Amino acid sequence: PLTSHAASNMAAPLPGRCAFFVEKKKRFCKMIVGKGKKFCGEHEGESVDGSRRIVCPLDPKHTVSENKLENHLKKCNSREKDKPVSDSEPQKVHISMVDVYAPLSMFSSLCERSRTELQSLVDQLKAAVTGLDCNVEDGVLSHPVLQVELSNPKNGDSAHKHLKQQSSILGHLQDLGLLEGGRCFVEFGAGRGKLSHWIHEALKTSQDLQLLLVERCSTRFKVDGKHQDVGVEFERLQVDIQHLDLSKVPLLQTKKLPLVGVGKHLCGAATDLALRCLLERPGHEEESEPRHKRMRTMDPGCGSVLGLAVALCCHHRCEWRHYVGQEFFLKQGLGEMEFSAFCRMSSWATCGLRLTNQDEGHEAAEERDSVSGDLVRSFLCRFLSAAEREQMGRRCKELIDAGRLHFLKTKGFEGKLRRYADPQVTLENVLLTAVAASP
Repeated sequence: PLTSHAASNMAAPLPGRCAFFVEKKKRFCKMIVGKGKKFCGEHEGESVDGSRRIVCPLDPKHTVSENKLENHLKKCNSREKDKPVSDSEPQKVHISMVDVYAPLSMFSSLCERSRTELQSLVDQLKAAVTGLDCNVEDGVLSHPVLQVELSNPKNGDSAHKHLKQQSSILGHLQDLGLLEGGRCFVEFGAGRGKLSHWIHEALKTSQDLQLLLVERCSTRFKVDGKHQDVGVEFERLQVDIQHLDLSKVPLLQTKKLPLVGVGKHLCGAATDLALRCLLERPGHEEESEPRHKRMRTMDPGCGSVLGLAVALCCHHRCEWRHYVGQEFFLKQGLGEMEFSAFCRMSSWATCGLRLTNQDEGHEAAEERDSVSGDLVRSFLCRFLSAAEREQMGRRCKELIDAGRLHFLKTKGFEGKLRRYADPQVTLENVLLTAVAASP
């Protein structure tokens, strides 16, 4: 039944769709109804046999007919699923030097550190990035396959920003010579799978195209269904990247096509896990081999890896145990404690321009801090300006990414950082790319 007088002023429900008016969304439900029915299963209230609908015990976000509960629990998307065949033990971190783990007592938050300690961190950061070859190149590109969608006035601001990023990523893949047929594209942190969708649209006339989407969470509104009737191998794995062994994925064993890793905003440690998944074979000590004997295009047990393009974000969520640049950090005289601090400071790159009590004057700032207890704010307004905080945050990101570039170099790849989108589109606008280095 309609639940609001507003419904009477709205257009009728779409043909074949539910006639229930959703008050919160101010529109009719868009679920498809059964033949001869007016409402969908969620809104019909009473089923044909009189059984009432109850909240699903696995997920309170939806309901189920009470007399069909047993069968529903067997196929509910929120049920505990069997682990995929690709699931393996978490991958072991391999570095050529001994890990240095600081005691937990040393990992105090920034607000608990003295000005001297914070000044020391800033000095260490400046020393580490001095002379560092980690420049971020400007490179906002596009790909013609998204041009029509980018010009579609029905897309809102949010959708338009995502399309711009996807277009630029495809442009970089093409510029690197990676966007071709005869490849398997592995999208890490796939979400709805829009990036893979556009890769498919760009290459749908190519031969031997595979797309493997990796996402640990159950995702709604996936685009996978659009590719069921297409002559392309399109597969999704619900698994955490750290448990993924590509050599055990059946899809990759059929043709053993060369691999290309992609990802749009691969958050924090997920980037490091993806790099390990692509370039380290589980249980194999890569570092024990002389570099000149390693393959320029690494073979993770299936097809060789040709390259990657991963949009980075959320450096503050990186973890030392997964970080691929441990060896690089240790050679800089830095360890887990500094890494943890720099990760936290990296967030200043995207929030450093927010106003603090910097302009209030010391007396007003002290009074405000005595009420709020905001020690971090108190320190920052006396020590670093907003512009300086942003600069320090970017330097932290550059240092963390320099470790990733060092890792790629040890694996025989030439890595680069590119500013693939305008800051107005996204502040997290750095793309990590890599291709096999020239012999």
